[in-house]
Amino acid sequence: MLGIALLSFAPHAQTMKQSIAHRGASAYAPEHTAAAYRLAIEQHADFVEQDLGVTRDGELICIHDDTLERTTNAAEVFPDRGSTDSRVGAGRHWLVNDFTLDEIRRLDAGKWFKPEFAGARLQTFQEAIDLVRGKAGLYPELKSPQLYKSRGIDQVKLFVEVVRRNGLETPESLRTTPMIIQSFDEEATRRVASDLPGVPRILLIERDGDVSDARLREIKTFATGIGPEKSLIAAHPELVKTAHALGMTVTSWTFRADEKSSFANVRAEMSHFLFDLGIDALFTNNPDQFPRRNN
Repeated sequence: MLGIALLSFAPHAQTMKQSIAHRGASAYAPEHTAAAYRLAIEQHADFVEQDLGVTRDGELICIHDDTLERTTNAAEVFPDRGSTDSRVGAGRHWLVNDFTLDEIRRLDAGKWFKPEFAGARLQTFQEAIDLVRGKAGLYPELKSPQLYKSRGIDQVKLFVEVVRRNGLETPESLRTTPMIIQSFDEEATRRVASDLPGVPRILLIERDGDVSDARLREIKTFATGIGPEKSLIAAHPELVKTAHALGMTVTSWTFRADEKSSFANVRAEMSHFLFDLGIDALFTNNPDQFPRRNN
């Protein structure tokens, strides 16, 4: 299945609908922990997502937020290290980039989710690669590259170095461990298009201004697909056919069982977007609910 997964993201070659485990199987285990990644693989996710941040000592770590306090006990372990950097919002925050990897390894990233996950740790990108490789695809997101740029850190350069060090961009690796890069940041997406041209990449979008024919043609010059938020597709269902006509894939987000919707359940919602609206893939917190049909 993994060999097919890469081919299916080549232009005009979509043959399978695909699931991306959003931050791992994050409905059932704390996001971006080994437990969430392993469970995603057990639930047969085609890809496992890694949101990427950068530590003070330049290590790529898997975490969704730019700050640590929501998903770790950083405020408890380091009560005097909160920052008032307005770039991440009002109030005090424990920025990922203010802490070394060794310091982050001291944090509990599981107890906030459920007591039985106490002691879980966030994964580095390298640890995620080692855990997922050969079992599912990798779906890294370059998060907040402009924040890191303002702090003198080239997140894209660090990412490309790790990819090349592991040979993830090679055809041989992509056949057994597909990888697709995602970002909201156009500059970052353009850079990986140049530095890693053989790796598929999607530009995440959530604005009405990104669905015009002219804008989609522009995106096509540096991305192999788009990642629209699901409400954008619901408002502009023609977007899917337009993107496909340009040779781009359409991957939507985020589908979760604990979100109220007009559908009977999350499986029904995913089925509508996949088989009625025609998207190619989606991010879900519930990989076990992904509806599979013979394509």
